[in-house]
Amino acid sequence: MTSLPPPTDKKLGLVIDLDICVGCHACAVSCKEWNTSGASAPLTDLDPYGANNDGVWLNRIHSYEVDDGAGGMTVNFPRSCLHCETPDCVTVCPTGASYKRAEDGIVLVNPDTCIGCKLCSWACPYGAREFDEDDGVMKKCTLCVDRVYNETLDPADRQPACVRACPTGARAFGDLGDPESAVSKLVAEREGEALLPQLGYKPVNRYLPPRPRRRDAGEAGAALTPQPLPSGAAGGDAAGDRFFRWVDRVLSR
Repeated sequence: MTSLPPPTDKKLGLVIDLDICVGCHACAVSCKEWNTSGASAPLTDLDPYGANNDGVWLNRIHSYEVDDGAGGMTVNFPRSCLHCETPDCVTVCPTGASYKRAEDGIVLVNPDTCIGCKLCSWACPYGAREFDEDDGVMKKCTLCVDRVYNETLDPADRQPACVRACPTGARAFGDLGDPESAVSKLVAEREGEALLPQLGYKPVNRYLPPRPRRRDAGEAGAALTPQPLPSGAAGGDAAGDRFFRWVDRVLSR
């Protein structure tokens, strides 16, 4: 089995704002385009234009209806590897193909030593691993490691493809181990949450909860408008908190 490196101060990861994600799939398509010719290439497509199309997608988006009536909303929930601090997907690997980098905390898979046993996918509670049937190896989000450190790119392009592609700015990338980084400040300001923290894997990525919506009392049929989260919403009945509890139940089944 594979050992984890000592804890690192640098923790690269994503912050995803569920309040402004519109579920357009631009992040997923951009991820596919970059990685199918990059470090994870190729990303297999199976019957892409048929009724049973399938394939390898390192980022998937799920849409849910939360609450009913005037207070209801659609929440689009992107899902990819969370680059956990203590990932079982690494420690169960019998060959060391699945590993966590000591220098930045990114979790990767070495395709040259992966034997396709799928133990890592069974160990991941987030369903973030994708088995490539054609290559016979496991693949996953790399945080575009071949892009974020590529000094031949403009500095603005040295971030994951999904972040660059998002039309609403719902995705941010940075060092979540640095409390003074822009992403850490954003998480603190919006009370960002880890996914299924009770499992103990310490995911690095954070989700910013959707703000509660309400109709303008002065205008019948007015459009739903975002409202700021009340102070201490993490322990109350805010829509964002209810949504995260519901996601926890679904993923825990």
